Amino acid sequence: MNDDTRIKNIGGGSLLIAWQLKDKHVLIVGGGEVASQRIESILTADASIIVLSPSNGLHPRTKRFIELRNDRVTYHDRAFQGVQELDGMDMVLTALDDNDLSLQIVEMSRERRIPVNAADIPDLCDFYFGAQIRDGPLQIMISTNGNGPRMASLIRTRLQNGLTGLEGEAITKVGQLRSKLKERAPGVGGKVGKERMKWMTGLCNEWEMEDFTVLDEKMMDKVLDEGWEKGKRVPSLKDLGIHRVSTKATWLSPSLSSLPTVAAFVAGAVTATLIFTYRGRP
Repeated sequence: MNDDTRIKNIGGGSLLIAWQLKDKHVLIVGGGEVASQRIESILTADASIIVLSPSNGLHPRTKRFIELRNDRVTYHDRAFQGVQELDGMDMVLTALDDNDLSLQIVEMSRERRIPVNAADIPDLCDFYFGAQIRDGPLQIMISTNGNGPRMASLIRTRLQNGLTGLEGEAITKVGQLRSKLKERAPGVGGKVGKERMKWMTGLCNEWEMEDFTVLDEKMMDKVLDEGWEKGKRVPSLKDLGIHRVSTKATWLSPSLSSLPTVAAFVAGAVTATLIFTYRGRP
């Protein structure tokens, strides 16, 4: 498909975005299984959650969230009582079997320009929840635009099976390295911003993703010393004294680099075993 054809065919989907909800207020009306899924999704974004549901309608997992995360989840043992419940809300989610009440809440929310989602009623939703893969800062969303939630779940399983389990840790280390770089080369936008972006892009392109998982504070400083400070070059693992002994994130630290080859291989194998045993992934 050429680019002109692709442009003509754009449409039929929804805008996938990462919505910043930190410290925002989200109302969830309902307490069943779907409500528990909504609570988990919203907790990931560090929002403050208000749950409205009679106690006899609470799913066991919803109860656990209420008990264990009272720092973020406020529970009211009652049904939805009217438009005043929407005061101060930044987002509204309904997880109800009562479609008529969901419709009323949607209409009230839209009158107040509050984004709203009504579970299992796609036509009433301003946005959708999709199947997600989460690993630390890594979040991958699969959306079927309300057409087939189960298909999204199956696709998520396929994608997850293709990941190593080290991606989230690698992204965390890249974020820490970026922060250190900004401390050395402060500023927003302009020439320095472009140079930082170019150097980080080069590093991510040249290194394997697993390479970043071995970086600690001291090693990050060395990456910057040997790379950014020396003409903004991309340092190799050899420059840093890191010796890869396999292709799957098994490493020898510099202190072990002088060991004989056989001993080095054994040390690397043990390290790999510990990493994968801890993460519980193949």
